[in-house]
Amino acid sequence: MVGDREAKMKSIKLTTGTKTILLGIFTAALFIVPFIIKDTYILHVIISCFIYSCLALSLNLIIGLTGQFSLGHVTFYGMGAYITALLMMKASMSFWLTILISAAGVGIFGYLLALPALNLRGDYLAVVTLGFGEVFRLFLVNAIDITRGPMGIPGIPSPKIGSFVINTKQEYYFLALIILIAVVIFVRRLIISGFGLSMLCVKEDDVAASAIGIYPRKYKLWAFVIGAVIAGIMGSFYAVYMSFISPSSFQYGESITMVSMVILGGMGSIAGPILGACILTVLPEALRSFSEYRMIIYGAALVIMMIFKPNGIWGLDKRVRNIYMLQAGRGVKNGKSASGIQCDNSLRRADSGR
Repeated sequence: MVGDREAKMKSIKLTTGTKTILLGIFTAALFIVPFIIKDTYILHVIISCFIYSCLALSLNLIIGLTGQFSLGHVTFYGMGAYITALLMMKASMSFWLTILISAAGVGIFGYLLALPALNLRGDYLAVVTLGFGEVFRLFLVNAIDITRGPMGIPGIPSPKIGSFVINTKQEYYFLALIILIAVVIFVRRLIISGFGLSMLCVKEDDVAASAIGIYPRKYKLWAFVIGAVIAGIMGSFYAVYMSFISPSSFQYGESITMVSMVILGGMGSIAGPILGACILTVLPEALRSFSEYRMIIYGAALVIMMIFKPNGIWGLDKRVRNIYMLQAGRGVKNGKSASGIQCDNSLRRADSGR
């Protein structure tokens, strides 16, 4: 019996090690891409995939981990872009300072939005967040003295590292890739931590979570704040990358696209939102040659996907399987360790300091 368990753990470790090696090779290959692909249009599409992957991962914290249906995520994205653009244009601040200010400012806005919104659920929460996003867009359009209204803000300076100026597609590619890697590492550590498992518990049943000492409001609030901060950082990158922003870049359709990426890829995982973001970014570009039928093909593909893979490409089944593998590697069976105490203590540690 013990031998079978050890063999199973070795096979799991081998599988995990193999996946780590393959992931490392894939990441290294991504760093080589700009030296092989010189076409700026293709690099732009890949950079867009990186941007939307980070946005989908940030929204996944809200939808996939705590089960809150938000349709206003583009608001945080736009706030980050405008804060960075205004500070760089009017206060002559460096990009690296403005990105920190944007993250903090957007995080505060996310907190203020979440406080009243957490009293709502389902469609009501979606309507409130959607309305908040529309109010933000109207503010951008009408605050001409600050945002230049529909004309947008052109000529946003490029970021600098000392005397080195980042201004080519290849250089922005590396910056976007580094940000994506950092976001993936952070989200992964969050999901597999006790804090992340408590978020999943809140999503599955907030009443049961309350019964074992996990406060749903606390974790839902943190999901909004962390998701808003990541979206704000990507907004800052988008502003300097495009060197021009306008209210039309942050309409509610962008929020719908982000939600589609999370649902199509698979909620609650890391690979899922990234796959969904890449597919929904590349597919419209690949179908440009069929401009008359592009949106029909695009919509049909989404409908077919939802029929045959309702949980997404990397959905709940794979996430549960991976959790069981992780538990087996730690000697956990049916939610209990060999002593029956470890899991209970981990839950208490996960919610400590509340």
